[in-house]
Amino acid sequence: MDQTPYFQPAELQSNETIKACCVALYDSDWAALLLGDSYHPGKLALTERVGELLGLGPGDRVLDVASGVGTSAIFLAQTFGCQVVGVDFAEQNVERAKANAAEAGLSDLVQFKVGDAERLPFDANEFEALICECAFCTFPSKAEAAHQFARVLRSGGRIGLSDLTRSGPLPTELDSLLAWVACIADAQPVEIYKSILAEAGFTVNQVEIHDEALADLIHGIRGKLLVAELMTSLNKLDLPDWIDMNEAGRLAQLTAETVNQGLLGYAFLTGVLTGN
Repeated sequence: MDQTPYFQPAELQSNETIKACCVALYDSDWAALLLGDSYHPGKLALTERVGELLGLGPGDRVLDVASGVGTSAIFLAQTFGCQVVGVDFAEQNVERAKANAAEAGLSDLVQFKVGDAERLPFDANEFEALICECAFCTFPSKAEAAHQFARVLRSGGRIGLSDLTRSGPLPTELDSLLAWVACIADAQPVEIYKSILAEAGFTVNQVEIHDEALADLIHGIRGKLLVAELMTSLNKLDLPDWIDMNEAGRLAQLTAETVNQGLLGYAFLTGVLTGN
């Protein structure tokens, strides 16, 4: 099956540009204000749902890819008793996650490491399960990331992937760099995600649609943007230097409209590694 994305923004100059901008955004106080502790739709309720579908439990070693400040990794360890290793591209996120795990008294169950999803810093066959929440669509090479997921999982290992989805071409205004790192510009149809995972050796056995979680998240962000704008004007909040507040507001409004039209949604896929 053709794995060519529906759309790839022309302005993006390199994979390293994308990654650097993702780090700048998700490592900022601005993102923390807009998104809270859990940087994905549905928050920890959907993290728990994925954990249930994967059958996580004591004895499982789980990899959380793009783990941010560790909210999901810590929650999974607390809820299911599994050992979790989080990996994130942003060094500051990793340091915050380590501090959060220590504060929760879970440093024995939860560890964090700096790393690139397309070059995971782990040996083959290290993990029984892997989750990746609302980050896969920001990876420049999704196929390479999926093959890395397969490499570090043991045969029969389980995967839980949640992300934004699209049902057709998006408005051309959603082709900016900000839209890419905000998980919008390169969101793919569910069938494309399934195809990428299948090529890496995964069999997807469950897809759940949670578009309402995305609508709720966007609604919350639009409200908080007003607070962020005020704090920025008072020099109490720093923006990454490539972000324009007016653009962010327009992006949030257009995204909300696109979600209401059914063009953008949110889903998670669970599956099993059946071949490499």
